[in-house]
Amino acid sequence: MAQIMAATLASRFHSSMLIAKSVIMAMVVPLMALTSVANAATFNTERAASHDHWQSMTLSLGGEQHYRAVETHSYSDATLSINATQGVCDLPWLEMRVTLEQQQGESRAVNLVPARLRIDEQPVTDTMAEFITERGDDGFYVHFYLSNLESLLADMRQGEQLFLGFDQEEREPWYMTFSLQGADAAITRMLAQCENKGAGDLTGK
Repeated sequence: MAQIMAATLASRFHSSMLIAKSVIMAMVVPLMALTSVANAATFNTERAASHDHWQSMTLSLGGEQHYRAVETHSYSDATLSINATQGVCDLPWLEMRVTLEQQQGESRAVNLVPARLRIDEQPVTDTMAEFITERGDDGFYVHFYLSNLESLLADMRQGEQLFLGFDQEEREPWYMTFSLQGADAAITRMLAQCENKGAGDLTGK
């Protein structure tokens, strides 16, 4: 069932890219622009560790380093991650990635839609989600505009599941569910390595 949902989402995301071609968003939050450069296809993956359904790792290229806690368990072609960048560890961001059928020919913001996040039975967080593609990358990235990510991270560390919903005008909303089993350990290790500039394995796991 999870594979079917992921395949359906990837197809709808690809369709949305074509439909939204005439309304591409020109403005991208500068911090969010950092996410695309920290992908495993370009950067070296170092100090990777498994934490149940999550993983934590360092992505590096030359003197540039990014730190990631990622859930790869729930879908075969979609991931949810918390990311931080060396030097601004206190400004992590939430990102979802869906693998498309082919590499994209240009970097662009495709669309901006209302989105909802909920952890277990916690209140729903209403936000906006920006859909982005990167030239030479087969990923479709979703960035979330969150005013209180610190509170969300605290709930993620204690929760069991994270639910996402994306409004699509006249279409039915898209829904995704990600496991939070291991999120606490993965996020803790990722942030600790960022704050310590990736020195050593601070948890041994």
